[in-house]
Amino acid sequence: MTARAVIVNADDFGASTGINAGIVEAHAHGIVTSTSLMVTGAAAAEAAALAHRNPELSVGLHLDLDGEDTGPHVALGDARAVRAELERQLDAFGELLGRSPTHVDSHHHVHQRPEVGPLARALVEPLGVPLRGNGRVAYVGGFYAQWEWQVTDLAHVSVDALLGILRNETGPGWTEIGCHPGRVTPDLRSVYLEEREAELATLTDARLPAAIAGLELRLAGFAEVPRLE
Repeated sequence: MTARAVIVNADDFGASTGINAGIVEAHAHGIVTSTSLMVTGAAAAEAAALAHRNPELSVGLHLDLDGEDTGPHVALGDARAVRAELERQLDAFGELLGRSPTHVDSHHHVHQRPEVGPLARALVEPLGVPLRGNGRVAYVGGFYAQWEWQVTDLAHVSVDALLGILRNETGPGWTEIGCHPGRVTPDLRSVYLEEREAELATLTDARLPAAIAGLELRLAGFAEVPRLE
């Protein structure tokens, strides 16, 4: 491994057919190396099938406790209910993929809330894989077009913005850059729509591979991060 390894991870895999298509396109023709599967999503089964056809795409678990439409809405103060739902989603991931996730994160970063954090850590620790925010892989979330709720600024997901992140926010070791590429399809209900298409255009821009090489960065997937025993 070089001094700086960069994981470009796409959230919301399985949320819709359009998101699935965009993530696979960003992997096959761009710089996305990993994705996080929302097992509660309407297109989760399709996402699992696509994962099997793209074995070099690392696939982790995108825990969902407050899905906007189809996901569960669990009372976060009910530790028993939260634990049961987290375990159910991990089991569902295993049923869909036939293996454990390469990493774990969550929709709206809910696993970082104080009511959920200890339960999420207890779930993930036996797996030995990174949990977003636990310090093993630095997380950069600035590649996002709504820094204010429902206020879109596509400059934040431009090629220049991404190059700035790659240049200035990747330290020694492992860094994850989060992203949300997708195609807008009728089955996608979200406040983040045109932004996904803009992210996809950036992530597949032909200038990026040479720029990444010039910065002496190595693209990697979460599957390459050593597991803790």
